[in-house]
Amino acid sequence: MLIFLIYALTTIPLSLMLIYKMKGMDQLRAQTDKLKKSLDDMDEQAKLIVRTDMELNKIQEELDKKISGLYAIQKLSHIISMTLEEEQIFKRIQPEYLGELGFEKAFGFLWDDEKKQFTLRFSIGYAEEEIKPIASFMNSNKERCANFIMGERTLSSISASNNLISPEQLNEVFKVSSFIISPLAPQQVNKGLIFAGTQNIETQVTEGDEELLKILATQLAQSLENARLFEKIWRSQQELEKKVSERTRELTTALEEVKKISENKTNFVSSVSHELRTPLTSIKGYAAILLTGKLGDLPKEVHERLEKINRHSDELVHMVNELLDISRIESGKVAMRTEICGLKEIAAKVEDLLAGQLKERKLYLNIGINPEANSVLADCTQIERVLINLIGNAMKFTPPEGKITIRSLKTDKMVQVDVIDTGCGIPEEAHQAIFDEFYRVDNTINQEVKGTGLGLALVKHIIEAHSGKIWVTSAPGAGSTFSFALPAVT
Repeated sequence: MLIFLIYALTTIPLSLMLIYKMKGMDQLRAQTDKLKKSLDDMDEQAKLIVRTDMELNKIQEELDKKISGLYAIQKLSHIISMTLEEEQIFKRIQPEYLGELGFEKAFGFLWDDEKKQFTLRFSIGYAEEEIKPIASFMNSNKERCANFIMGERTLSSISASNNLISPEQLNEVFKVSSFIISPLAPQQVNKGLIFAGTQNIETQVTEGDEELLKILATQLAQSLENARLFEKIWRSQQELEKKVSERTRELTTALEEVKKISENKTNFVSSVSHELRTPLTSIKGYAAILLTGKLGDLPKEVHERLEKINRHSDELVHMVNELLDISRIESGKVAMRTEICGLKEIAAKVEDLLAGQLKERKLYLNIGINPEANSVLADCTQIERVLINLIGNAMKFTPPEGKITIRSLKTDKMVQVDVIDTGCGIPEEAHQAIFDEFYRVDNTINQEVKGTGLGLALVKHIIEAHSGKIWVTSAPGAGSTFSFALPAVT
């Protein structure tokens, strides 16, 4: 019994101690698990930090590469945009700029419409013997290349389309480990592509590289477009200058011929007019002698016919004189004696000269010369002749009780004189032609009124010899206004 008691007293403390130690071990195990979990979490966080750091470094490297590439693209774009010659554009793509973009090899092909094939425009990093198989490959796959260019999408080792040639085959043909191909698509005519690649296995192209090459391709296409537009404009200008030069030569030749014809005409008219004056003078002289009756009395019928001969001779002499005057003015043989002339005095003199004819035709002449537009620099005798012709012309086509008005006004450094009538008027299509020699408006009144068609032509020559101009404003049934301008006295 005592032994059992002693055993019990010994066992119970030991059991309690064991229980306490086991509980401590459980707590220690829980702490150990918690610590292990913490260590695992820290390990994961460390791995995440490392991965994040690596990604950040990669992003930083990519960003640095992109910034460097953008600077290179900017420099290259500036250089190629400084020329408008297509050959110079490609020559300015140098290896150093390509190296800044991270590439060692590059080439560019454009489609030749005449040859119906792709032609090499530049190459970097390739020997001549390496380029030949590439050119052969391009033209062997011209349809696929054309479809790629028309699609206007960049192709690279990391974004090759299934419907095109495999990247592995392109790497083998172009002697690279990675590459980018971007289309050149100018709006005008021939399109093409630009290729850039690297042999370095550790350097693989990225999406950023694709973007950079696409920017370069766009700039190249724009420069090509500008060069072709400039060449087109330049060729058009050269063609235009050639045509203008040819046309100028033709016009010069034609003008010389016209001058020669005009000179021949003037000489002919002058010569014929002189030749006509001699027999006309004789005819008029003999008719005048016969009319005097010195050679005997004449029957009434003979006398009337001799008067017609005399009258028509006067008309012929007048026409010959006008022809001579026109030819002399055209040839410059008649010099205008320029002096200060008073239009009012000239008009009054003409009115006095034509008073009898005005009274006979029952016409009224109104002179309204503006005092501020009275003095002109001209040959007074010739201006008197102009007014006589214009008023005489108005008298022919103005019915009885009609009115003829002479007025003047100042315009800039010129004085404008208007001769206005209330006659039958002139159709618009004849306004220019009436100043031509021998031209007469085709109407019933002209058929009844006699005239040579030289009066207005003579007036035009006289006015133009004064560095002036003459024109008409008229309409059928509304009368006519003949206006001429002469230099004013300043």
